[in-house]
Amino acid sequence: MRRRELLAGASLLPLAAHAGPTLKVGPRQAVRSLAAAARQAKDGTLIEVDAGDYIADVAIWPQHDLTLRAVGGRVRVIAAGAHVQGKALFVTTGQRQRIEGFDFIGCSVPDRNGAGVRLEAGSLTLVNCVFRDNENGLLSANHEVITLDIVDCDFGPIPLRSGLTHNLYVGAIARLSVTGSYFHGGLLGHLLKSRAAVNHILYNRLTDEAGGRASYELEFPNGGVAVVMGNLIMQSASTENPHLISFGAEGARRGRQALHLVNNTLVDQMRSGGIWLRVSPRQADVTLANNLLVGAPKLAADGHWTRRANFAADWDEFVLAVREDFRLRPGSALRGKAQDVGEADGLRLSPTREYRHPRGTVALSGPARHPGAFQG
Repeated sequence: MRRRELLAGASLLPLAAHAGPTLKVGPRQAVRSLAAAARQAKDGTLIEVDAGDYIADVAIWPQHDLTLRAVGGRVRVIAAGAHVQGKALFVTTGQRQRIEGFDFIGCSVPDRNGAGVRLEAGSLTLVNCVFRDNENGLLSANHEVITLDIVDCDFGPIPLRSGLTHNLYVGAIARLSVTGSYFHGGLLGHLLKSRAAVNHILYNRLTDEAGGRASYELEFPNGGVAVVMGNLIMQSASTENPHLISFGAEGARRGRQALHLVNNTLVDQMRSGGIWLRVSPRQADVTLANNLLVGAPKLAADGHWTRRANFAADWDEFVLAVREDFRLRPGSALRGKAQDVGEADGLRLSPTREYRHPRGTVALSGPARHPGAFQG
């Protein structure tokens, strides 16, 4: 497999057979709580957790090569006022950790910055996890060696409380990859905010939706390298900020500055019209290609940006935009107008998958031919 394919899809590859010890957790198991499992687990442990509600059952996970896997349905970690270290329901610090099939619900803490998961160190992969009614969905520390992979997860909504909260807030880490995930129902903060040096935001749905009050839908406050491809990104009429996407607004701090915005469907519902994109560092390498722009906002664009096959699209170009079905209708004149833009930063800038609601992705049957996030 070529390097650019690995970069795009490494998180979607199946795991090898687990070789370490297995610990079973549940009300009918010898280990009945997640907190007890966290105390007993060793490096390399597979923890199989019976489906059900685990109320006020919070934990710190320092182990390396640890996997937490829901068995028989969803595992719902419900705060009920509990948290660890005044931070989150789970605090993770180990290398190569993986969590599958968990819901994190209702975290609030005294400083109003509580998260479903707090990634403090190491590396973490989340698969098929849900974050509901937390002050932040997931929050990471600022360590330049942390990596985070998010696959087929759901972030939202944020509850109506005080504080600037984010569905996902990633600090100054090495790398963030997000695929097949659904961000919605923001409040004052951003749907996705990342200070990572490298960001792959591929085949997701970031839609604030009716009543949503998110600020940016997608923000990279310190720039970095960001490949944003195959996403549906939609700003609500009740947004707190007219910009959909922001890059480098707090100053470029880390190495190369590049934003590749390719094959996205960008939708603005502001009655007065918003702004598609804000890029602050003038030295940034910006590619805008094969995007569909729905609504009436402005696109501030510098002359040195690479711009190719971006189209303003009326609502009636789509199968059923009122129901968020943004596939181009069969008779649309925009079909077949995508252009090849080659590759950049180790990744071919052509989608190989597309988002499938309510979360997940499906492989395309052939090369992407249409602009926008959907090829059907």
